Amino acid sequence: MGYIYEVGDVVTLKKGHPCGSRDWEILRVGADFRLKCIGCGHQIMVPRKMVEKNTKNLKKAEPGS
Repeated sequence: MGYIYEVGDVVTLKKGHPCGSRDWEILRVGADFRLKCIGCGHQIMVPRKMVEKNTKNLKKAEPGS
């Protein structure tokens, strides 16, 4: 699936974070992504390829927010 990733979108990954959440908010897009865990607020930098490979679902950001 060819998702278009943008800042503010929420991506659901296949593997869960240790806090139990699978949802991550995208804070930065490029060769690397900065993601923030929706469950606990932890931020990570991961390669684009890893996010593209492990994306299960993508919720687009609300327009105007």
